[in-house]
Amino acid sequence: MTAAEHPVVPRQSPPPDEGDGQRPETRRHLIRRRLITATIIVLLIGVPAGYLLISAGQSRRSGQDKAAEAAAQGMRPGWPSRMLRRIFETPLPYYATEVQYYETNNWKASRMYVQFRTTSNGLDSFLTNLGTGRAALEPGKVTISKRDTKIAGWHFGDGVSWAGTTHTNEDPRPTQDITVDMTDPMSPVVYVVSAATP
Repeated sequence: MTAAEHPVVPRQSPPPDEGDGQRPETRRHLIRRRLITATIIVLLIGVPAGYLLISAGQSRRSGQDKAAEAAAQGMRPGWPSRMLRRIFETPLPYYATEVQYYETNNWKASRMYVQFRTTSNGLDSFLTNLGTGRAALEPGKVTISKRDTKIAGWHFGDGVSWAGTTHTNEDPRPTQDITVDMTDPMSPVVYVVSAATP
């Protein structure tokens, strides 16, 4: 049989129920597949991006708090942090009230100014933990310099029963100038300037 006698029939596609076994994708399946893909993309990109935004916000707030503390001028109410109390060796008594503090730093020295009210026993506890005692307090003596008095905004005037001492340590440990308002011996007010040289 010659080629002319054998007609060439074009290849036909298989009927819909035959072939590779996959049914054509319906609109519902298409939408579902795209929704799953979009959800995966959002999770892969959105979750890390959200985490970065939260971390950046927390970091910015932390920096703003530190900047506010550094920019603060004069005494501020509240307890100094444990780290500051440890660095400047100012062991405030547990039951101290009306606590205020202020910290300054420069290349020559770092100082922390602390003021608090305590009880008679609290004063003894503070002085003992500092490494001195009530016997070291000299009646009528103000040991805090005029410069430090001005920086802290304190006033050590007449008509008050003052007592003071200076507790000296070897460098690099801080030295504390302590002045106490003993007008009410049961509720003394303590003023401390702790200075450390780097």
